[in-house]
Amino acid sequence: MDLNLAILSGHLAATPEHRSFSSGSSLLRFLVTIRSTTPRRRVDVIPVTWWDPDPEAVAGAYESGQPIWVCGSVQRRFWSTDDGRRSRIEIIAHDVQFRRDELITAENDSSAA
Repeated sequence: MDLNLAILSGHLAATPEHRSFSSGSSLLRFLVTIRSTTPRRRVDVIPVTWWDPDPEAVAGAYESGQPIWVCGSVQRRFWSTDDGRRSRIEIIAHDVQFRRDELITAENDSSAA
């Protein structure tokens, strides 16, 4: 059995980009930063594409550093340029949760210290 499931818990790296198409479809693209300490300390930045997102998500005012959960699948996308064929790995989101409560809690915890 094959399974393509990705679950990310991280923070927005920048404000999401919303695009609408003449077909009526839309997408929300954003970058999620994930900090790891094992096996070594690093920060990964993962591109995420969410097709036909909830209208509330499109209207939201999101900012860099905001906590986010993403559930989706891994996809490799290909395109051609003058320099040749290119590709990139991205997550195609099926469910996204922008976590405002965690951001507020994190801000309160840091101000209390």
